Formats: sequence, C-alpha cells, structure tokens
Amino acid sequence: MTRALLPAVAALGAAVATAAGAAPGGQIGRLPLGSYVCEVPGNATGAAGIRVPEQGFTVINATTYTSQAGRGTYLLTGDLLTMTSGPKRGQKFHVLSLNFLREIGPDGKDGTLRCVRRVINNG
Repeated sequence: MTRALLPAVAALGAAVATAAGAAPGGQIGRLPLGSYVCEVPGNATGAAGIRVPEQGFTVINATTYTSQAGRGTYLLTGDLLTMTSGPKRGQKFHVLSLNFLREIGPDGKDGTLRCVRRVINNG
C-alpha cells in the first residue's frame, strides 16, 4: 500500500467503527436501577397526580424490569424506551430524563401517563 493511501484507509476504518457503534433510533443505553412510580395528572381541586400502581415498574438490572404483573425486558435507544417482553411488552415511553418518562400513545405523541424514578426526596 502506498503512503498516499494510508490516511484514506485509516479514515475509512474510523468511519466504519463509528457506524458500527450506532443503532437506529440513537445510542443504546440503560435506565438507572430503581422503582418508577407512574401517575396521571390530577386536577386543581385535588391531588396534582393520581397514582396508577399497576403501571409502575422496577428496573432490576441493565435490561430487566419487574412489575405487579411479572418480569420483562426493555430496550433504550436515544430517548425512546420500549418494553420488549413481559407484561408491559409494546409499551413505549419518551425519556425526558433518566428519572422522568412519559408514555407514548398510539398516535406517537406523549400521553398523560408519566413515570418518575423514586429517590430519597420523592418516596
């Protein structure tokens, strides 16, 4: 190989390595371990949020969650969380932060259900 081709081959190798690490929809990630408490908005005359216990779940490792109904797996790509197996299979969430999720409705827009990771100051 000639010296003129070496920089081009090195650049191509770097581009291929970068593309291999990317996933459709964004970089693959994981949620922090812990319990996510889910609720829908309340109203001005009552509670700010109304808990929906059957929608809550707990992340127990990098790809697994448990809920009242059983255990399953999830996939996080970019800001899209997809429940891939178990009782929540097919449910999708928009990840606003790693501690705040908003369910995505059938129309592809953020719905009213929101899930917040329980920490010391919101337990």
